[in-house]
Amino acid sequence: MNDSESIRKGFAIYTEGVEKSLGKFPERKGKFVTGSNAPVERLYTPLDLEGRDYLTDQGFPGTYPFTRGVQNTMYRGRFWTMRQYAGFATAEESNKRYKYLLEQGQTGLSVAFDLPTQIGYDSDHALSQGEVGKVGVAIDSLADMEILFDGIPLDKVSTSMTINAPASVLLAMYIAVGEKQGVTPDKLNGTIQNDILKEYVARGTYIFPPAPSMRLITDIFEYCSKEVPNWNTISISGYHIREAGSTAVQEVAFTLADGVAYVEAAVKAGLDVDEFAPRLSFFFNSHNDLFEEVAKFRAARRVWAKIMKDRFGAKNPKSWMLRFHTQTAGSTLTAQQPDNNVVRVTLQALAAVLGGTQSLHTNSKDEALALPTEASVRVALRTQQIIAYESGAAETADPLAGSYYVESLTNRIEDGAWDYIRKIDSLGGAVKAIENGYVQQEIQDAAYTYQMDVESGERIVVGLNKFQIKEAAPEGLLKVDPAVGKMQEKKLADLRGRRDSAAVRKSLQDLESAARGSENLMPRILEAVRRYATLGEICDVLRGVFGEYQQKVVL
Repeated sequence: MNDSESIRKGFAIYTEGVEKSLGKFPERKGKFVTGSNAPVERLYTPLDLEGRDYLTDQGFPGTYPFTRGVQNTMYRGRFWTMRQYAGFATAEESNKRYKYLLEQGQTGLSVAFDLPTQIGYDSDHALSQGEVGKVGVAIDSLADMEILFDGIPLDKVSTSMTINAPASVLLAMYIAVGEKQGVTPDKLNGTIQNDILKEYVARGTYIFPPAPSMRLITDIFEYCSKEVPNWNTISISGYHIREAGSTAVQEVAFTLADGVAYVEAAVKAGLDVDEFAPRLSFFFNSHNDLFEEVAKFRAARRVWAKIMKDRFGAKNPKSWMLRFHTQTAGSTLTAQQPDNNVVRVTLQALAAVLGGTQSLHTNSKDEALALPTEASVRVALRTQQIIAYESGAAETADPLAGSYYVESLTNRIEDGAWDYIRKIDSLGGAVKAIENGYVQQEIQDAAYTYQMDVESGERIVVGLNKFQIKEAAPEGLLKVDPAVGKMQEKKLADLRGRRDSAAVRKSLQDLESAARGSENLMPRILEAVRRYATLGEICDVLRGVFGEYQQKVVL
């Protein structure tokens, strides 16, 4: 075994050799950095890991601090869930796409909702015009949800729903569809994103102010812990933080700081941490820098385990585990030479697998131009399947562990994340840090730096600022029929004509009374959904009680 002094002497000799070589063969650039602009040294050795202990810092897969993964056998037991994000136009069309993906070997569903649904408006609302069915499926009522999952047994698939402000309503609809299929809530598996804090920071599909939004979230935690025990009640999302331009360190830090805020809110509401924490999940981005991304996932697990064990005193090891879904980076896709996106997505997906993800969506090559076609979404799914079955990356747990570079990156990201978390704590927590614009400003600064590097040519994006070609206009893109809005309006009119209006009014009145008090709102929302109250009607009741959030502009 070589001691540190011997390694230092060897490193000094190596450095002398490098200096001689550089005189003849200069390096490509004066400064090497990661995808997040962190410096990359020429060589990493055991000296970069001094002071670190294997059992404390890495440990074994399936054991604290879970650096090496949350399952002891990882993908040797079963692969990650292959969950392609899909949804567009009407419930009928999206249902066809889900069935196609399941036929092609997808192992879980992931629902994309249109913008009106995400911000709690029915398709016939004035603000919905031109947006119905564009970026996801339009869901106005339980009737649409029934069509969306027609012929798909909810006790046989897990479903992830990217929905935040109205998450309680969409979850209630899903529960009600299960009931109609004869599937009891305890048999339902899936996730609602339900992460409102990152909406204030990076995405913008918020409705209510922070306090009532947090109430809705903790109500979901409490309700599901008793009634829907296999449901992941939140997917705390770093994905959109990264899409907004953050670094890898910021993605970890701000996501986990949001997680701390949710846990604190739940504990303050009287919930036992070990009752709800095992059903918390996370959602991360995967970018092009393979090694930094792998290190990011490893560091995030380690930081969260320490937070839950040391800060919140959780006793259940499942409460310490950071389980996460990954999506490849939409912001890295280029409209130029879209075939190049297949390669980018492959690298990003490989990073997610090497980093130990539990679930994965791979973007389609044409998503910088339009919604993906069946052909492109099949290639995206096949990318996951090739990594799973052909690459060898899934044959052993945490295969990059022990790399001096990867371990050093893991430590650097962890240290940087702790620095940010301490800063956010000093500001009064994530909600306060968001309200005063601190988080937004940090992301904006990082995004500006990255964009300047691209525009100056310091950072190369193949096909965009180097290796350009003349291209014809793309053909065969998927376009949503503009008539979708009118179709949804007719559906709504028909629904309102045949439902029991008195029962709907009563359920909405009961919801309003409950919202003005302190009782858990999920049973009231579920009853309104069962009566075929619309999404917009339910959200309007809550708007009337809670008000609407007004975003502060950060410059």
